[in-house]
Amino acid sequence: MDARKLGSTGPVVSTLGLGCMGMSDFYGPTDRSESIATIHAALEAGITLLDTGDFYGMGHNEMLIGEALAGRNRDNLRISVKFGALRDPQRGFLGYDSRPAAVKNFVAYSLQRLRVDHIDIYRPARLDPGVPIEETIGAMADMIKAGWIRHIGLSEVGSETIRRAHAVHPIADLQIEYSLISRGIESDILKTCRELGIGITAYGVLARGLISGHWSKDRAEAKDFRLLSPRFQAGNIDANLALADRLRAIAAEVGASPAQVAISWVAAQGKDIVPLVGARRRERLTEALGALDVKLADAHLVALARAFPPGVASGGRYPEEHLKHMDSEKPAS
Repeated sequence: MDARKLGSTGPVVSTLGLGCMGMSDFYGPTDRSESIATIHAALEAGITLLDTGDFYGMGHNEMLIGEALAGRNRDNLRISVKFGALRDPQRGFLGYDSRPAAVKNFVAYSLQRLRVDHIDIYRPARLDPGVPIEETIGAMADMIKAGWIRHIGLSEVGSETIRRAHAVHPIADLQIEYSLISRGIESDILKTCRELGIGITAYGVLARGLISGHWSKDRAEAKDFRLLSPRFQAGNIDANLALADRLRAIAAEVGASPAQVAISWVAAQGKDIVPLVGARRRERLTEALGALDVKLADAHLVALARAFPPGVASGGRYPEEHLKHMDSEKPAS
């Protein structure tokens, strides 16, 4: 497994990271034993970056990771945690809280659930419109001095917020959606990150399975978050599944699976980008790891560029009520 450095000040991590969200929430039924086995398989394959959020399963995901890592040497392992999302007992979302006191409260609970004495990369899940980003980052800088966290990251914020945060304390990486059909960061955000020496951890590299070649309308689970996404709804889903067919045709020429080509494409966009793969089962992890062996020739990259120009997807990334909390979706000033 090759390694990449997250920005100029961040840690060195494996070329691929494992996103653990689906092991606890959002994508339908989960399997605890298979989830733990998948985390173990990822570590044995050389993956050193695990990504989670304290609100994934209301703490369940952190406890799952803590259980999976029990008794294992974590010297070379990096854990990334998102915080700040507020939820109710019915698993609904109530907003975001990034006040300094709240941040210190959140990290205390995460350290306990993960069974660790520090978190490697800590980041607000979204921008809290009621709290200046400078106050949140300032509190996190104090947490670095206290030894509770090692690096500060951001998630789904735009260039102006990135610059304001970075002026308070160096930012290691920005976590943001990036895939063949979600290329919004290319217009401005990616340039800002590269100017400031901030890495990218890219989630949604398979567009939540839409372009993986595995998802189909008849396999959707009733509690699957994707059914709320505009891209998975009537009027959009058929057009987007046609995009998956385009990828399948190119993948056949490459000699790889659609998922492997999609992951490889994201990784090929720069050494400062680390794709997160949301594998919930070992078979999907094995497929994702196969992307490391995929070599996209210039002709393949040209074919992918033609098949997936910016804006090709039908429908937005998230429902409208979610987008209003996403600073990354605001037009660049």
